[in-house]
Amino acid sequence: MSLNEQMEMTGEGTRPHSRAAKRCLWGGLRQQWRLLGLFEISPQHEFYDLTCMMKEGLQAAVQNTIDNPPPDELSEEDFEMEVTQIHESFRMETFAGPVFAWLRRSLGMSERDYQQSLATTQGCYLQFISNSKSKADFFLTNDKRFFLKTQNKREVKFLLSNLKIYLEHLERYPHSLLVKFLGVHRIKIPRQRKKYFIVMQSVFFPDERIEARYDIKGCEISRWTNPAPEGSQVIVVLKDLNFEGKQITLEQQRPWLLRQMEIDTAFLQRLNVLDYSLLLAHQPLHRDERAMGLSFASVIMRTTKSYPRIITRRTADRSVNPGCSPAHSSHASVPGAVLEEESTLLVAQVDRATARCRVMETYHEDGLRQDPADGEASVTDPGLRELLAQNRRLLPSTKNPLHVIDGRELRYFVGIIDIFTVYGFRKKLEHLWKRLRYPGQSFSTISPPAYAQRICQWVQGHSQ
Repeated sequence: MSLNEQMEMTGEGTRPHSRAAKRCLWGGLRQQWRLLGLFEISPQHEFYDLTCMMKEGLQAAVQNTIDNPPPDELSEEDFEMEVTQIHESFRMETFAGPVFAWLRRSLGMSERDYQQSLATTQGCYLQFISNSKSKADFFLTNDKRFFLKTQNKREVKFLLSNLKIYLEHLERYPHSLLVKFLGVHRIKIPRQRKKYFIVMQSVFFPDERIEARYDIKGCEISRWTNPAPEGSQVIVVLKDLNFEGKQITLEQQRPWLLRQMEIDTAFLQRLNVLDYSLLLAHQPLHRDERAMGLSFASVIMRTTKSYPRIITRRTADRSVNPGCSPAHSSHASVPGAVLEEESTLLVAQVDRATARCRVMETYHEDGLRQDPADGEASVTDPGLRELLAQNRRLLPSTKNPLHVIDGRELRYFVGIIDIFTVYGFRKKLEHLWKRLRYPGQSFSTISPPAYAQRICQWVQGHSQ
């Protein structure tokens, strides 16, 4: 909804005569309405000039990586690289450009498509106004594929200093729930403060049929949000207490989610961070999607690794229907467990560019051991065990398949965001103060091990 539409709704249809007047009006309306949701950044918007600079700068930055593709093997210099591009009224710096280009390529993104989404002339960015306590500004590309978020210098420094182990984690666990950071930049405008911002994948894409969105921290203090009025088009991100009495219904896929939560939160514990959120949204499955069942194992290879003990017998191309999900198969795709059907392991390999799936019927030699008690195979081969630990499952054929998983009735979008809060001296003092203020109640500021355990327990207690 544009600003002009909002003005018409409130009878404020008079057009101001200057940019300053428009900004004052916007600020007043924003404070008066306590706006939530997505709003088009039109020429009257307070962030119009900034977002135009972002688009122009990103157009040139991505063009640089198109002209200079990242190497197959990253070097220390790639992680430390800073490229400054001079524009008419600003400068934009790109940090670790080859590294993020390498990551985008590993996720199956075309640099041309990425550039088109970020710098298209077909529409303005959208501003996302949430009920978050963060002072950051959130913008969304017009196609809603990518978020741009302003960050402070400390947060950017933290991300860049841990970029290498972040990439290692994503490479080892291709279906990690951690949000995918795709770029870090800084805009310098004369006589103004420098503006840092990051680009990341939107967890909620595609969002056309999403019914509800939640930001989960696993605690109760300040974790309630008033829902939008019935029939309202305003997007409200709900919180923990709004989810009480509800369940994430995944059935056979539940063990996958629980295990991946353990893996990702253990990584965040290693970084000594807390206060991150599990984003959760759902949309209904269509009738044909709910009725669809799959008889093959939902193991997905997103990296082209060769494992000698897996021998290909036959390949066949099949389209991946958006409703395809292992949720309806008779077994779960769980780390450390492999399915056998008449001595056959079915492995699905996603072609990132076309969202099609090759189903390869393979059999095992001595890398798997069938357990007659449970009908599943246990893993004895170390290489295959590492492969299976990556928690692969069959995903819908969307352009952002990394955070999507189907249950029996609903399709869920999940992702972990806001991983920049380090448990330092100030947070330890805040923890002590909140213990006194909220005795016997749960709040977000606790130690990283306790935070990781609690949010995992929340998912376990609210899923079935």
